[in-house]
Amino acid sequence: MARPRGKKRTAAEAAATDSSKPEAAAKEPAKRGRVKRVRAPPRPTEYFPEKRNLEDLWLSAFPIGTEWENIDKIKEFNWNFENLERALEEGGELYGKKVYLFGSTEPQLLYVNGERKIVLIPVIIAVDCPFPPSDKIGINSVQRENEEILPMKAMKMAWVPYVPLEDRLSRIDSLKTKIFTLGCTQRRSALKHLKTERVKKFDYCMPYYMPLQPIEDEDDTVINFLYPLEPPIVDDFDWEMDDYKDFADQKVQDDILPEDEKEKFKGFLKEMVRERKRELKQAKEARKKAIDDMDPKEKEAFENIKFYKFYPVKTADTPDVGDVKSKYINRYYRNAHYLM
Repeated sequence: MARPRGKKRTAAEAAATDSSKPEAAAKEPAKRGRVKRVRAPPRPTEYFPEKRNLEDLWLSAFPIGTEWENIDKIKEFNWNFENLERALEEGGELYGKKVYLFGSTEPQLLYVNGERKIVLIPVIIAVDCPFPPSDKIGINSVQRENEEILPMKAMKMAWVPYVPLEDRLSRIDSLKTKIFTLGCTQRRSALKHLKTERVKKFDYCMPYYMPLQPIEDEDDTVINFLYPLEPPIVDDFDWEMDDYKDFADQKVQDDILPEDEKEKFKGFLKEMVRERKRELKQAKEARKKAIDDMDPKEKEAFENIKFYKFYPVKTADTPDVGDVKSKYINRYYRNAHYLM
C-alpha cells in the first residue's frame, strides 16, 4: 500500500507563516554584550606604628587608691611613659635591675585646649630592690577611724611578672623577667555584689612599706579626725601644740560645735590621741622586731632601696604636667629618691 504523502502548503499559508517571523524576531530582545568589569583603584597601604617593647608597661601597673569610677578617666588622654621605658632599657638607670612597679593617680588643675580642667594624672613608682618591698597594703583615710595593714592577697593584689612584647610568644616558665607590677584581680563587674564598705576599702588602699630607719615626722603628734555631727567636723589636732579646752572653745565660737557637745568632743579627741600614741609605739616595736628577724642580705637590700617616681612625658596630645610634679609618694614610702 502506498504511503500517503504530506499535504502541501498552499501559497497563501506559506506567505502568512514567513511574514510572521520578522515580527517575532523584533519582539525578542537583543542579546546583551559582555560588560567589562571596572577594577577598583588599589587601596593605599596602611602603615601602623610598630609597638615599643615596653609600651604597655605602665598600663600593667594597677593604679592603687584610685576610685573605681575614676579608673576610666586615666584613658581620656594618650599618656606616654617613654621615660620609664628608657630607664629600663639598655643604658637606662634601671637596666638589668629587679624593679617593682605600682601605679597611682594625682588629680591636678591643668590647661587643656586653653581651658583649666581637673585632670587625673597617672604616675608610676618604680622600686629598685632585689626583694619585694612589701607584701602588705595599708588602708587609711580621714573618714576611717583606724588604719588597717592587710596582706595584699586580702585585697586580691600581688606582684605579677611583666612580660615585654618581644617575649610574649616564649614560654612563660622559661622567662627570667626582672620587672614586676602590682596587679589586682578584682573584677569591676563583680563590685555590685560586694558590700559598700568592702568596695570603699579599694579607694583607700596604698602600698605599705616599713623603712628600716624611723622617719622623724612632724605629723607624729598630729591626728586627723572626723567628729560625727551633722555636718561632721573634719580637722587636725596637734597634741603638743593644741590645748583640748581651747580647741573645743574655738569650735563653739565658730558655731561649728554646739555648747552642750563640748565635753563629749574633748573626750573624743583624748581617745583619738591615746589610740594614735598606741599605734606609734606598736609601729616602733614592729620595726625593731622586723629588723632583728631580717636576713642580712635582705637587710642590706633595704638599706640601699631606691624609689623612682615617673610622670608621663609631654606630647602633642597630652597636657603638660611639668609644673605639678612632686616627689611625694604616700605616707609609707614618703618621698621618691628620683623624680623622672
